[in-house]
Amino acid sequence: MFTGIIEEIGTIKNMRQSSTSMQLSIAASKVLDDVKIGDSISVNGTCLTVTSYTQHQFEVDVMPETFQHTSLKQLSVGTSVNLERAMAANGRFGGHFVTGHIDGMGTIVSMKTVENAVYIKIQLPDSMSKFFIEKGSVAVDGTSLTVFGVEGNMITVSLIPQTRFDTILGHKKIGDLVNIECDMMAKYLYQFSKEKETTSSISTDYLRENGFL
Repeated sequence: MFTGIIEEIGTIKNMRQSSTSMQLSIAASKVLDDVKIGDSISVNGTCLTVTSYTQHQFEVDVMPETFQHTSLKQLSVGTSVNLERAMAANGRFGGHFVTGHIDGMGTIVSMKTVENAVYIKIQLPDSMSKFFIEKGSVAVDGTSLTVFGVEGNMITVSLIPQTRFDTILGHKKIGDLVNIECDMMAKYLYQFSKEKETTSSISTDYLRENGFL
């Protein structure tokens, strides 16, 4: 479990890639303070497991499922990535509950500076739009953000100067892909409502078929 508050920006130092998977070596400092093999670290919002580490970098494996459904496959040596360690039980909780399980990729379609903020509009797969409401939460490349606008399959988020400087989002461009994790509560509530509809439909049909309606 993560908070969506990025701890530092790391750099891809080495990568070994096949057609459907990859191994990454990532240079970092802060997230290595207390690292152990088997720890979870969010890399651009994707929960990955530390397989080895040194004083200055750590390695992770990207399995085929993650490779196929996230933007990690577009990484190259020298690319910057957002990093966050798993949430500590005794730490402050500043963002929102982020699992590190990416729901899909979005595409940045516009960026506009408004006073000290940058408004970013992101196009989502149609299947994801049902999970968003204004003032709801979203993790974009692992960064916890508030949704300020929803228009069909488009959401708008706003970056304050601190977020632009402390995450890779400040360097994104129109057309870039970003990893999207929908708010966990929204997904649970949607699934719960669908199950209630199904149960209600089955119960009504059963009563009608058996002469009660």
